[in-house]
Amino acid sequence: MTIVRGEPDATRNPVSATEATAEVPGVLPEALTGFIGYLLRRVFAHFTSLADGPEDGSRDFLVLDALTGGDWVSQLDLAERLGINRTIMVGVIDRLEDRGQVLRTRNPDNRRQYILSLTDVGRSAVEAGRRAVAERDARLTAALRPEQVTRLNTLLARLLPQGTQDLVQGTEHLVEQAHHRLRRLGDEKLTGTGLRVRHYGPLSILAISGPCPQQRLAQELAITGPATSQLVDELVDGGMVHRGRDPHDRRRHALELTEFGHTQLKAVARAVDLLAADIAELLGPGGEDELRSLLVQLLEPAHPGLAEAAGRRG
Repeated sequence: MTIVRGEPDATRNPVSATEATAEVPGVLPEALTGFIGYLLRRVFAHFTSLADGPEDGSRDFLVLDALTGGDWVSQLDLAERLGINRTIMVGVIDRLEDRGQVLRTRNPDNRRQYILSLTDVGRSAVEAGRRAVAERDARLTAALRPEQVTRLNTLLARLLPQGTQDLVQGTEHLVEQAHHRLRRLGDEKLTGTGLRVRHYGPLSILAISGPCPQQRLAQELAITGPATSQLVDELVDGGMVHRGRDPHDRRRHALELTEFGHTQLKAVARAVDLLAADIAELLGPGGEDELRSLLVQLLEPAHPGLAEAAGRRG
């Protein structure tokens, strides 16, 4: 599964501009569209591509909205609950404090912690923000009926940790937080292997289609050329992929899995299967098929034919 925007909050590492704009419209790889994590990533990327404001504004609202339930006794705990990098969280609170929307005071029981309180100015900002979020969500989920949106939000909330479910409101924010959590869960299963869940897509496609020109791999994954180059570089550096000559055109390179690449594919495939099992358990009986169907409907406008392909697979 390929690289996406949002990595700073998901893994605590910076995300490049290449990663932030990886996804493109087109036919999605049928081998991947059965996975909730993959579909969720594509929906997240699609929503992000339609952003009508800075990412900071979305994160600021998420924090303000979380504070409507009362003071938060630990800034770091709130950052963890919302999946926000600690350093980024400091910047968020600095901005909110400068605007007079949040009051930050030392915790008398633990001087290393800050208590966060929402001010009257902050409450007004939340009210305005909720209206804006509702309007944007309505545009992003126009392919669904109102009752389907409600059901989508319920299922997405099940993918979040128990302590986070009540903090996150709105379809777009639920998609973002669920995407980040599933990516973390998947990558944790690969700790010590040098692999990430995002490697599953290119490795599995090369196992079937290799030797494969890099341009074709990009088309198969429905991602940009630069994003494909970044992925391929990772796999080549890791000894999983070999750049050889295309047997059909000696002027260009072709990508092929090495023996180690085949071994690593088995490892990442196991992690993906374990993640799918985790997702099914979190969603409950019937929830996986239901969420998959709703995500496919959201993606259909940007990826015509996806719903039909999903119907054939079902």
